[in-house]
Amino acid sequence: MNRSKRIQEILEKHISNLGIQIVDNSYLHKGHNNFNGLGETHITINLQFNPDSKINRLDIHRKINSLLKKEFDTGLHSLEIKIN
Repeated sequence: MNRSKRIQEILEKHISNLGIQIVDNSYLHKGHNNFNGLGETHITINLQFNPDSKINRLDIHRKINSLLKKEFDTGLHSLEIKIN
């Protein structure tokens, strides 16, 4: 299973009340420090925030970073979280 799919499944399991879209932006960094643009190292997460949610935006960021610790430990380099 690729990294984007794993991230999608992790977030859907633990943060189910938000719309989630995962975007792999690794190709934008091709050539940077000899990076070939492969490997899903630069990910953007777009979340559709539920205004009725009892969790605030900062807590969502903290929770996502905590949930994805293993991904950071195994090659995820950059994570951008956009909450709309």
